Amino acid sequence: MSRTDAILDRLLGLHPKLIDLSLDRMQLLLDDLGRPQNRVPPVIHVAGTNGKGSVIAYLRAALEAAGRSVHVYTSPHLVSFRERIRLAGSMVSAHRLNAALEHCERVNAGRPITFFEITTAAAFELFAQTPADFLLLETGLGGELDSTNVIDRPLGTIITPISIDHTSFLGDTLAEIASAKAGIFKRGSPAVIGHQPDEARDVLEARCAALGIVPFVAGRDFDGYTQAGRLVYQDATRLDDLPLPRLKGAHQIDNAVLAVAAARHLDLPIPAAALSRGLRGADWPARMQRLGEPLAALLPRGSELWLDGGHNPAGGEVQARTLADMNETRSLPLTLVTGMMAGKAARQYFAAFRGLASEVITVRIPGESGGLTARALAAEARAAGLSARPARGIAAALKSVAGGPHRVAITGSLYLSGAVLRLSKMPPA
Repeated sequence: MSRTDAILDRLLGLHPKLIDLSLDRMQLLLDDLGRPQNRVPPVIHVAGTNGKGSVIAYLRAALEAAGRSVHVYTSPHLVSFRERIRLAGSMVSAHRLNAALEHCERVNAGRPITFFEITTAAAFELFAQTPADFLLLETGLGGELDSTNVIDRPLGTIITPISIDHTSFLGDTLAEIASAKAGIFKRGSPAVIGHQPDEARDVLEARCAALGIVPFVAGRDFDGYTQAGRLVYQDATRLDDLPLPRLKGAHQIDNAVLAVAAARHLDLPIPAAALSRGLRGADWPARMQRLGEPLAALLPRGSELWLDGGHNPAGGEVQARTLADMNETRSLPLTLVTGMMAGKAARQYFAAFRGLASEVITVRIPGESGGLTARALAAEARAAGLSARPARGIAAALKSVAGGPHRVAITGSLYLSGAVLRLSKMPPA
């Protein structure tokens, strides 16, 4: 076990629950640390259900292409915890991460605090210590009571598309979930809102109105579309002709347009050429990522292997649309290899693939005690009208794909994606 893993294991034991939404413990620790969140660069705070990481990836790539230094905070990680914290363009070193975690552990002095709270406090310590031009800050869960929601006046806020997810913590309806996400809005900070279901958009706009914010809203104030192999962005004052984003899928058009809208509305120092380079250069692992050997070699000759961490009903819909679009170029039978954590809307997720997936092979996520068993997940897929069977693991699932060439998509939890990347020996950069 590495020193980092040993520290993280100790921090996991500081609270009986992995998730306990509150800001009281976080604020107390930050006070004792000297409020490092008040010494970070200008913050762009991002919440939502789907697309947060992709929007941040586009903004980071564009800002860096413009010569700006950028801190980034995202979660969860795929392979290494260090992925969560980027300092001025580079993944945090193990030495600096360990020092920050142990410092927060000493200052916290054994008080109850969740893993995400104390590790987020360590991230703020690191961001405060390292000069940069901007901090792109992703919420972990929700918004209002999320541990990242301690920035009094961010440079701006972004809400990506909201859908049903984490219902045991955020509520059972889109309105309840949107209300939690809207908690990142701050009086005096401009807000950019991506495409939303009506029920969610109404809540977001009402919260903005209560704070005196006039939000910049997709479908009303800005929009975008593809034309002749290009991305066209438009708002009341601009019409930009841009390259298509590097990340695959129709949903990535919406994510890219939202990132462009944020760059424009928040008046970020990104020239048009840098914005184009950012869209072409953005990288975000496990988002419709094509995998090669060694895992692809386990499939029948001529097959394709894809990896995507979408795991909620809206994520399933965009995955299904993207995989269906691939048939226009090369038609192949589709097999899903899927693993999910307990508490997810698995049946609704699988419903998006009716009539598209020929089979679902389910696996339990390696090393995750909170994951659904392969047998239970297969039952959910069958209840959604799909042919499904369990397998003993990722490699076994791939080896069991029979017949001619297939298009195989490994989907579900990002924790499963991390396990796949480790097997692929392709850790994120």
